[in-house]
Amino acid sequence: MFRIHINEAQALVELYLEGVIREDEMRQFIAESLVATRRLTAQGRYIRVLSDMRLLKAASPEAAEILREGQQTAIESGMRRLAQLVDSELTALQLNRIARASGMHRMMRRFHDEQEARRWLMAEDDQLDAA
Repeated sequence: MFRIHINEAQALVELYLEGVIREDEMRQFIAESLVATRRLTAQGRYIRVLSDMRLLKAASPEAAEILREGQQTAIESGMRRLAQLVDSELTALQLNRIARASGMHRMMRRFHDEQEARRWLMAEDDQLDAA
């Protein structure tokens, strides 16, 4: 299951994933996520993403590849920062591998505390390039 929430005032896209995400559901999640980020980049805004994956189970290789492709497209579309909330070590290992393959690791930080993640995401725009 997944949910997507857009906070246009803060150019923040909030993603929630939980359970086992099947290949078809991952495709739908990526498509809807990209629509959300492109809507903000069309306004010339830096994109920040809070990805809550604390309840996500490790994905199949096929779903993981779809996620990698989606991350790569999100970078090309203008995503500048990604804060991930992850509790499972197994899921974290898989997400690390996907982020390295997509290039997302350069703009991503992992958090256990949601408020800390939000503070990092909302840092001043001139700090985005230094992240």
